[in-house]
Amino acid sequence: MEKVTLFGLGAMGSGIAANLLNASCELRITRHRSKQSVEKLIKKGAVKCQSKIQATEQSDAVFLCLPDSDQVEGVIDEIFDALEPRHLLVDLGTSSVIRTKALAQRMASIGVSFAEAPLAGGKAQADSAQLGAFVGADDRTFERLKPLLEHFCSSVEHFGPVGRGGAAKLISNYLVLSMTRTIVETFHAADVSQIDWGQFYRIITRGSGNSISLQRMVGTLLESGSYEGYVFSVRGARKDLEYVAELGEANGLDSALSNAALAFFTEADEKGFGDMMISELLKPNIRQSLKQISDSGQES
Repeated sequence: MEKVTLFGLGAMGSGIAANLLNASCELRITRHRSKQSVEKLIKKGAVKCQSKIQATEQSDAVFLCLPDSDQVEGVIDEIFDALEPRHLLVDLGTSSVIRTKALAQRMASIGVSFAEAPLAGGKAQADSAQLGAFVGADDRTFERLKPLLEHFCSSVEHFGPVGRGGAAKLISNYLVLSMTRTIVETFHAADVSQIDWGQFYRIITRGSGNSISLQRMVGTLLESGSYEGYVFSVRGARKDLEYVAELGEANGLDSALSNAALAFFTEADEKGFGDMMISELLKPNIRQSLKQISDSGQES
């Protein structure tokens, strides 16, 4: 059993860490702004190290569950001198494909095995070990990594070398975030047209418009009154779509739909909604702001 360090104990990371401990992995963690998460993991058997360097030195595999490429690169810079050829370094986040490929080259230069494994699913799937992993790695690294991923993923797919897994995840997010933008605008249109959301939802979920995104955003709202059914921030959506645009430019692709989704979430972020969950954009009190966003996008 490999000794594992996990950096990033947020909504996803804490569930991943708990499942690694459930599988009897030796887990190292460091301090995190969520002291409650750290305390729970220590009670389950995690070892808290005083620094990232110490945690890396005491591990064989290092997982990074971080929000973006800036933070991934920052942590790698911090632990770089502790990395050795025995280490397996894995980025579990949704990152820039271009920057991830550069990291893979950097790790290869010191003999460290590197893989990307961005995840499909959210907090609930992380807690229940039902995540999906889009893996990009060489064959040997994948064979080493797969048993570890299976402790918290119910589906693990190897798409090819580093860059391929990240590209697959970004393309998947392009699909989902374009849908969520459309869901927000659809239900605002229903509101303006005085169409009851409950009646409308019950009908459209019987047809091709049904989706997990629709169920999380609108189904949760109708069932519990919570606008936070889709646990993914506006700022996170903007970041992912920026990476999608970067990937599209590198591959000579241009999509009016992805550009529209990026413009929507960028303006929503800049109008002060960045920390909201994307499902919170359904709130009636921000409908007018969103209408202004849509109108400005049409004018441009």
